[in-house]
Amino acid sequence: MNYRRLGASGLKVSEISLGSWLTYGGYVEKQNAVKAIETAYDLGINFFDTANVYERGAAEVVVGETLRAYPRESYVLATKVFWPMGDGPNDRGLSRKHVTEQANASLKRLGLDYVDILYCHRYDPETPVYETLRAIDDLVRQGKVLYVGVSEWTAANIAEGLASADKYLLDRIVVNQPVYNMFNRYIEKEVLPLSERNGIGQVVFSPLAQGLLTGKYSSVDAIPEDSRAAKLEWVRNGITEEKIAQVKQLGSIAGELGVTIGQLALAWILRQPGVSSALVGASRPEQVTENAAASGVALSADVLEKIEAILA
Repeated sequence: MNYRRLGASGLKVSEISLGSWLTYGGYVEKQNAVKAIETAYDLGINFFDTANVYERGAAEVVVGETLRAYPRESYVLATKVFWPMGDGPNDRGLSRKHVTEQANASLKRLGLDYVDILYCHRYDPETPVYETLRAIDDLVRQGKVLYVGVSEWTAANIAEGLASADKYLLDRIVVNQPVYNMFNRYIEKEVLPLSERNGIGQVVFSPLAQGLLTGKYSSVDAIPEDSRAAKLEWVRNGITEEKIAQVKQLGSIAGELGVTIGQLALAWILRQPGVSSALVGASRPEQVTENAAASGVALSADVLEKIEAILA
């Protein structure tokens, strides 16, 4: 496993990280979830991701219980705040009240004194950015959070956050968590350039396009029953015959390189120096093993040109 700095910070994270969205505490059996985390750790993955909203805290419980077997200094753990955790008007968003209460609730569920990263799970137009960053800065000063992160913020949102942090001498944003894969490249235009100029690393989610970039789908009419597409309509709607055809072409390139389509897709993401880690999900330990093998796979300029021709 190779490691990269998280943006311009001194923190080093594994190129492949393990997430728990729609998996741990949910439809994945606890035994498989625990084994996936243990396998990841044994393979050198030191970066684990969860969120308060994942199964309303159940994912945090599973992740916290499993990681407790390892020295706290040996892994990096991130959680998030923003989405509703109750029915009250203050049970959502990025107000000082919600951020503070949910950070403390997450620590309790995780059974930890601190998390390495606290993400603003989305941008909150109803709360001043200063209020949010001041609340997180307070948590940093209390030792409950080490690094400030955001997720799916636009370039303008990030610039606003950086300006506020600099103006009021608050802890700066060091990481952004956007969606990024061969079929969704929106961050390349503005988010990546702005982030690289300001020392913000990208920890990208959905790097395999919800399983599409593993080659598991042969046709829109032949969706495997155990796949996410079979369970989630929005995932199924993102699968088209055109994309399946592109994946098949990518499979030829992967075969020539002796890697899987998924490993090719992850290596393609890691070609970006502004990406600190690719966040994968796994319902089975063997999926973790396959994804972890993408770390260190280098793609030549020739191969990248072929990939661009297919994606175009």
